[in-house]
Amino acid sequence: MFYKKYLVIIPGIILAFVLYTLSQGFNNIIGIELMGYTKSPISTAMIAILLGMFFGNIFKIRDSLQQGLDFTRDYLLKLGIICLGIQLKPFEFLEFGKIAIPLILICIISVLIIIKLLIKILKIPTRMAYLISIGSTVCGTTAIMATAPVIKANKNEVSYAIANITLFGILSMLLYPYFANIYFNGEPLLIGLFLGTSIHETSQVAAAGLIYEQQFNSPETLNIATVTKLIRNTFLIIMIPLFAILYNRGQTRVKNYSLINIFPYFVLGFIGMIILRNVGDEIYTYNPNWSEIVDIIKLFSKIFLTMAMAAIGLSTNLKDIKSMGYKPFIVGFLAMLTVGIVSIIAIESYLKFFI
Repeated sequence: MFYKKYLVIIPGIILAFVLYTLSQGFNNIIGIELMGYTKSPISTAMIAILLGMFFGNIFKIRDSLQQGLDFTRDYLLKLGIICLGIQLKPFEFLEFGKIAIPLILICIISVLIIIKLLIKILKIPTRMAYLISIGSTVCGTTAIMATAPVIKANKNEVSYAIANITLFGILSMLLYPYFANIYFNGEPLLIGLFLGTSIHETSQVAAAGLIYEQQFNSPETLNIATVTKLIRNTFLIIMIPLFAILYNRGQTRVKNYSLINIFPYFVLGFIGMIILRNVGDEIYTYNPNWSEIVDIIKLFSKIFLTMAMAAIGLSTNLKDIKSMGYKPFIVGFLAMLTVGIVSIIAIESYLKFFI
């Protein structure tokens, strides 16, 4: 009887995995075959949620599949976030971090202040605003999906926020490399910092850096942008508990509230994976097996997160999203502008002292 309890989730998990496979295939066709890149600049996760929303709104999802999709959305998501920590090597970023971290902090604080004001002006749901703000300031879709269970956001709010971040992330990915080259006079450090702090998704930052490298022959810019974004991603550890405190503090229904009760414990797994990576790199520096293990964990992180995206898409009703109105998109657009403008101001007024 015990195993039957878990057999019911298998069909939904398989469906999510099938959509992941389809998304990866479409990504390779579009990014590599059609666009001519050696590695596709398009986010597989973005394709997965779009495919999920497409099929989920054409066909009715059976109850036999929904349990597995819920499991994927809740638990495989968290496992994917934990595995994501293996790609972060903060001890290597210390020298560069003294320049990048203050800039990242300024951008995060500025966007949070702007969105806090917009919540009151536009009267949009608090959970929606929190999802958009953390997606804009930290690491896009991953941050949204990690924060959603902490503030009890429903699947439609998550999908709306992801659609918001995806739209403006793609827009900035395509425009910012050319804008930054003109504005910063081709200076690789300044351009890399700008791309790494002003674009939402890690994949979008990498794509923008790749576009810049290919257009202006500057691999240094791609490296700086990527490192800046990875440092920015580590702020997920701080921002999730912070948002949990801010959100639940205002909830009158929460009794005996404490950080222990709402702390997202999977973040501890995320931190543990970062520590494991750094310890492993020290002990097994010249061991090729360790590098293979790291690559496998990275792959599983990508698979689990993309499967969770597909599950969210399949469970999303577009009619419900439409009923939320246009105001959250105004917030997303203003968040994008705020991050970009604050990044420029900070670079101009502060970072030039270090160059």
